[in-house]
Amino acid sequence: MNVIYRSMWERHCFKWCDESTDVVEWSSEEVVVPYFYEVDKKYHRYFIDLKIKLKSGKILLIEIKPDVQTKPPKYPGRKTKKYISEGMAYVKNQNKWKAANSFAKDRGWEFQIWTEHTLEKMGIKPKSLKKLPPYKKKKK
Repeated sequence: MNVIYRSMWERHCFKWCDESTDVVEWSSEEVVVPYFYEVDKKYHRYFIDLKIKLKSGKILLIEIKPDVQTKPPKYPGRKTKKYISEGMAYVKNQNKWKAANSFAKDRGWEFQIWTEHTLEKMGIKPKSLKKLPPYKKKKK
């Protein structure tokens, strides 16, 4: 199987799927869910990051996203390009996830969003390292 991952988090998840005794089979970006994007008022295709079949028979559809992208952007006091872009991305994600949740429920499956916090709790992703202070050259 030739698997392409778009982030190191996805790579960690794929490795976890390969090594977990609870996972019977898995695939990446093979489930496609149609969704309606409220901004452009058109239908689009959402490629789910991960589909996992467990020993129990349970099937999970997984989206792997940074936690910050699961929340609405913080208003910076004015409508900057960055704020508008983040807002549109948030709406798009909400539209995708609503469609994915419905798609999964219709099939007796479960849709989940895994963030860095989820991955750390599951032991999939190593805990983030503390940021180092900026380097300061010692005076002679």
